[in-house]
Parts: sequence; C-alpha cells; structure tokens
Amino acid sequence: MKTITFYVAGFLCLLATQMAAQEKEETFEVRANKIAKNIEKITKEQKDSLKIEVEQINAQLEKNEITPAQAEARKKEYAEMRAKKIETMAAAEEQKLTDLVKDKVDGKVKSRSGGRFSINFENFGNDDDTTACVREYDYKRTTSQFVFALGINRLMTDGEMDTENFKGRSDFYEWGITYNTRILKNNNLLHLKYGLSLQYNNLRPDNDKVFSIDGNKTGLVDSGLDTDMVRFRYVNLVVPVHLEFDFTPKKVNEDKTYYPTHEGFRFGIGGYTGFNVKEKQIVKSEDEDGNKVKNKTKGDFNVNDFIYGVSAYIGYGEISLYAKYDLQPLFANNDVDQNNLSLGIRFDLN
Repeated sequence: MKTITFYVAGFLCLLATQMAAQEKEETFEVRANKIAKNIEKITKEQKDSLKIEVEQINAQLEKNEITPAQAEARKKEYAEMRAKKIETMAAAEEQKLTDLVKDKVDGKVKSRSGGRFSINFENFGNDDDTTACVREYDYKRTTSQFVFALGINRLMTDGEMDTENFKGRSDFYEWGITYNTRILKNNNLLHLKYGLSLQYNNLRPDNDKVFSIDGNKTGLVDSGLDTDMVRFRYVNLVVPVHLEFDFTPKKVNEDKTYYPTHEGFRFGIGGYTGFNVKEKQIVKSEDEDGNKVKNKTKGDFNVNDFIYGVSAYIGYGEISLYAKYDLQPLFANNDVDQNNLSLGIRFDLN
C-alpha cells in the first residue's frame, strides 16, 4: 500500500508541477510580452518592406525610367501605405493589450507567482506527513513587470520651455514590458531594468496654430480656423535601460534568504533608444454654418526616424515619479532644435 501511495503522490505532484507550468504560460506578463513582440515585428517588417521599395524606386530613377518628381511621389505613396498598415495592425494589438489589462483588473488573468513545486520522496508513504508535496515560494533573480506611465509634455525650444505656443494640455503616455535583473547575487540594491515600450507623445498648440511643412522644415503657422482642438501625435518604439537602486529589504525564512522587489523605496537612472513609428495631426474646428469639422493628416512631418534620450524615476513600491527627455531633436531639419520633455507618474506592476 505504501508503494502505491508513493507513486500516486509522486504522480499528483508532477501533475501539479505541469499545471503550474501551463498556468505560467498564460500569465499576464507572458501574454503582454507576446503583444509587445508582435508590435515590434509588425513595425520592423513594414519598415524593411518600405526600404526595399525605396531602393527599387531609386534604381528606376538611376536608369531614367522615371522622373525625380515621379520617384518622390511614389516614395510618399509607399511611405503612407506602410504607415497605414503599421497603424492598422498595431491598433489590433493595442486592443488586445487593452482587453488584457481589463481582464487583469477583473481578476480573469493571473500574474506570475514566482512559486515552484517540490517533491520530498523520503516522506512519501508516511500517513501523518503533509509535507511530501509542498509549494515553495522563491524570488527569482530576474522578474518582469508591465509598465504604464502618463503625464505632461513640454517642448523645449533651443533649451528653453515653449510656454507661448503650448500651455498645459500637451500630454504623453507609455506602456511596455520590462525585465528586472538583480546584479549582485547576495545583495538587493542594484538592478538592471531593460525592456520594450511604446511612447505616445501629444503636442497641443494654442492660439489656433497648427504644424505645417515648409520644404523639409516643420513649424507652427496660423491655421486661419477657429479651432476647438489641435493635437500633433508621434509614437516611438524604444528600448529603455535603467540602473535601478531598490531598497526593498531582504527576507529571511529559516535558512533561506529572499530578495523581493518593488516593495520599498527605489529610484532608477538611464535612457532609451529606438525609432519613430508614426505621426499625425488632428484638427477640430467649426465651419461657417457651425458644423463640427475634423481633419486628420498622416504622413511625414519631418520627425526624426531615430530617437534617443535620458530618463529617471523615483518612488515607493510599484508607483514612482517619472521624467524623460529626448536628446534627439523632434524635427530633423529645423534651424532651431526642439526637444520633448515629459513629466509624469509611472507604474511598474509585477
């Protein structure tokens, strides 16, 4: 009977381990990470396709098969088509993330528990033993978090904040996945945080002004309209990297020491690099008859394709104050550099 009990208990424990592994595959972090990778793949594929198409157009131009004007028109057409595909396909993934976050709030999806099952074969067969199959909790050296941040944007023109053209309505929000690796094996202070994020930056000009392209330069001009709202949005896909100082105290349980994260005071310094995914401008106004009019302009506003900047955060637990600054000017060819500064609140959710 004890032999049967031994194998039955062992089988049940192994089954529980497999169930735990399956559960882990469906955790919030894993599903959110898949969505982020899908967006990255979509963007890369469309950018690569556009590069090939532009090279083909340049080859036709060199052979005098098309005129420079035709080449420029075709490049613009392909760029708009690829941008539209990125927007459409990424929007579907963003909806998946929205639904996933809602499911997490409603308790329909679980987060990574960090636990593991173990089997104590020596105790199998003892009728009074209840510790043969136990769930031991551990804090892994590398964990993952879902990051969400939001706040205000300020455009810095030649090093000074532009308060004349932009008042208090410009904003940003960011979401992504980060991995947190404890650098020292037996010390919880230093961590390396790295991941993938989408940054949505909105600039809202005042005084009925809109962004306009003049050749290869972009600036604000009077729209000639009585505008209700002007919003210029550009989206960046970036890889953030931070050195994080986490003052969460270690935990000692009998003869084991654990190193939890995001349970105490912490701050991080670092930066990010990536590329621009899309940009567009939305203008809401009224016509002469008082009808609401909404114009949406997509395409190339001469926003720099490559982006890099510095960022920092400081807080307690999963919530912190957050700041980021684009070192790369917003527009590629303007005579005066304009850089975006963002200030807000950041959530690192385990």
